[in-house]
Amino acid sequence: MGGLCIVGGITGFVKTRSIPSLVAGVGVGALYLYSADSIRKGTPNGLETALGASAILLLSSLPRVAKGPVPAVLTATSSAALFYYGKKVYGLHQ
Repeated sequence: MGGLCIVGGITGFVKTRSIPSLVAGVGVGALYLYSADSIRKGTPNGLETALGASAILLLSSLPRVAKGPVPAVLTATSSAALFYYGKKVYGLHQ
C-alpha cells in the first residue's frame, strides 16, 4: 500500500500538476511504509498507524468515488485495508 500510494501521488502530480495529490500520496504512503516497518520489528503502534493511514485514504477518496476508476479503486482498497487493520487492532485490545 505504501509504495502504491507514493507512486499514485507522483503520477497524479505528473499528469495534473496537483500538489495535493503529491502531498497526500507521499504522506499516506510514508505512513504505510512506517507502519509496515513497525509491524515487522514488533514495535508499538504499527497496526494503529496502518489503520490511521487507511482511514485518511478512505476519507480523501470517498468524496471522489464517482469521478472515475482511480478514486473508485482507492476507495475500495482503502476500505479493505481499513477493515483488515481495524480487525487486527480490535483483536489486540480484546
